[in-house]
Amino acid sequence: MKTSKMRRLCIAAGIAAGLTAVLATPALAQTAYPSQPLKLVVPYPAGGATDTLARTIGQKLQESWGQPALVDNRPGAGGTIGNSFVAKAPADGYTLLIAITALIQQPPLMEKLPYDPLKDLAPVTMVARSPSMLAVPLDSPAKDLKSFIAMVKASPGKYNFGSYGAGTSSHIQGALLNMQAGIDLVHVPFQGAAPLVTNLVGGQLASAFVDSASARPHLKSMRPLAVTGTQRMPGLPDVPTFAELGYHSFDPYGWFGVFLPAATPAPVVQKLSEEINRILHLPDVTAKIEALGLQVGGGKPEEFQKVVRTDAAIYAKIIKDANIRLAP
Repeated sequence: MKTSKMRRLCIAAGIAAGLTAVLATPALAQTAYPSQPLKLVVPYPAGGATDTLARTIGQKLQESWGQPALVDNRPGAGGTIGNSFVAKAPADGYTLLIAITALIQQPPLMEKLPYDPLKDLAPVTMVARSPSMLAVPLDSPAKDLKSFIAMVKASPGKYNFGSYGAGTSSHIQGALLNMQAGIDLVHVPFQGAAPLVTNLVGGQLASAFVDSASARPHLKSMRPLAVTGTQRMPGLPDVPTFAELGYHSFDPYGWFGVFLPAATPAPVVQKLSEEINRILHLPDVTAKIEALGLQVGGGKPEEFQKVVRTDAAIYAKIIKDANIRLAP
């Protein structure tokens, strides 16, 4: 009898000890992170805004956490090489992706992507965001969006719009304007923002969708007619949003954000998000982001996830309706 009772007590004690160990594991894992170097993957060449933001955040993470935070540029295939690398990396919180809006625009544009950004990556936080604008050269007779639309309709096939390249945000926005305004602006793709802006201010283009960061140094050489996003730009208080003018689906901002592999433990995602949010609001970091012509981001993982999923649905519909395709 005593032996049976002793056995039951031992079993109970063993179960209790096991439960205590299981319950303590997440806390221990959270406390231990980070205990090794961090890798910040940038799917674009060094020198751009994405790279600058990654290096700024990496330096601050290294200072606060005492672990090396190295930027790893993995350019190619419109960012999909770097994106795929992180999506397939160990889900331990040590391989971060610094991505842009193109991450969620590519699935409906490209066949057989080796990853699904909505399933294989976990949003951590938005680092920065950027509205875009439809702008025309200063010598354009169009003084506002209404007169621009009227001018284009009066001469079918005569006017064009430039973009950073096929399938980019500026291409998608131009196609959306064509559909909603019932016009036929001819798409002229460039290799990036620099040649696009050069041709716009030089008068070789009738119009272009340009992000705020790229447009900022040249605002005196172009005429913005309308801006994307939900609010007017602080530096352009007299330029209305597309929504104010009766257009829809121009609400998404361009964004830069941090992602981890989808299976990363929630406590790790949360800890990284909280630290990046703290970093973003340091005066020197805020100043650097604003100097790039961007707006400081921030927010919880679930808030960023909502933005990512909402924007993905909007872009997928525009791309389908406008029949935008990338050459294989």
